[in-house]
Amino acid sequence: MVARLRVCLLGACLLFYAELTSAQQGLTLQEASRRSVNNSPELQIFQWRLQAMEGLRQTAGLRPQLGLGIRAENLLGTGEYSGTERAEYTLSLSSIIELGGKRQSRLGVADSRYALAEIERRAQALDLLGRVTQRFVTVLALQEKLQLSQEATRLAGLLLQSVRQRVEQGATPDAERLRAQAALTQAELAHSAIEAELASGKMSLATLWGADEVDFGALSGDLYASQAARDFDALFEQVAASPAIQLLATEARLRQAELELVRSQSTSNLGWSFGVKQLEESGDSAFTAGMEIPLFSGARNKGDIKAAMAARTSVDYRKQASLLELRARLYAAWRFHQQAVAATQQLRQSVLPALEVALVQTREAYERGRYRFVDLVDAQQELLHARLAAIDAASAALLNQALIEQLTAEPLAAVDQSAPASSE
Repeated sequence: MVARLRVCLLGACLLFYAELTSAQQGLTLQEASRRSVNNSPELQIFQWRLQAMEGLRQTAGLRPQLGLGIRAENLLGTGEYSGTERAEYTLSLSSIIELGGKRQSRLGVADSRYALAEIERRAQALDLLGRVTQRFVTVLALQEKLQLSQEATRLAGLLLQSVRQRVEQGATPDAERLRAQAALTQAELAHSAIEAELASGKMSLATLWGADEVDFGALSGDLYASQAARDFDALFEQVAASPAIQLLATEARLRQAELELVRSQSTSNLGWSFGVKQLEESGDSAFTAGMEIPLFSGARNKGDIKAAMAARTSVDYRKQASLLELRARLYAAWRFHQQAVAATQQLRQSVLPALEVALVQTREAYERGRYRFVDLVDAQQELLHARLAAIDAASAALLNQALIEQLTAEPLAAVDQSAPASSE
């Protein structure tokens, strides 16, 4: 009994450790994407749409229905036809023979509609993953801004301490202490505002997988992991294989199948009937047979063919327009990504180190009375603004990289590189 209890306690401890480790690691982009794809209501709809398409295909494959008919003639009239003695009864079986490949055309349309629904599901999934990436990067940037606001609050506190010492020494007026106190309060307010914005961003991310509350802590990712994009022409070549263009290509095949179906209607179906006639007056019976074919079906179908051809041609022009629009969007994202990556590197490698050194030297000079209070405040603000600019540039680089990879149907992998999770 004691041994079993020890095993249970050990298992519980291991489970708790695993959950604690997972919580410390934070939510990754890969996990957020998996949750969204598995639980998003907008993707679950396609399961039922595809089942509906399968049902429509079954219906499209049905052959013409048989009909059973009974007909009575020469009864309940006048004179010698007043009764049923001279009545004639016919029992017949009838149907039609489809000509012009109508059944195969119907199946072709059904298959094309199913394929279109599949491509729409892929396009919707890619769009969902794009939104997951965008919101993930936004929250990741807010985590960095929260750390920056903590640093701003700490610097404001240090500034207030320095000013108080100088006020006590009589080296500076008390008004500067009041200004430093106000600066600290403003930094605390800014920190609270970012906390609220971060909570809202997390909730916005969680809704993508149908959660009604935030079910994760910090995000795990590297905001500065953006990679240089490839040549623009090479990227644009991949757009042709993206779901957005495949969707139009599949729609073109659907319109072509619909056109073939409409053309098949120009060939008239052949109706037939076969039956037995009973002659009541003589007691004899005889077989009956008949055939029927509508006239001028081709002429009556010209309008529908014209409409189907117009619908088919319009898809080609829509594809051309979509390619032009995608090219413009891809080029804008590519250029903005390049600029943001370059700005991030320059800020982190050149601007921030220089401003950090300048702040240390300005604080030392202020404490010796060589610099004014406003000089120290300016040095702190310049450093904080540069750090904020680096965060915004890194965020812009990742967001544009996400858009590039969404347009070219490639996953975003850079954000998920191993990095310590930013904490609140």
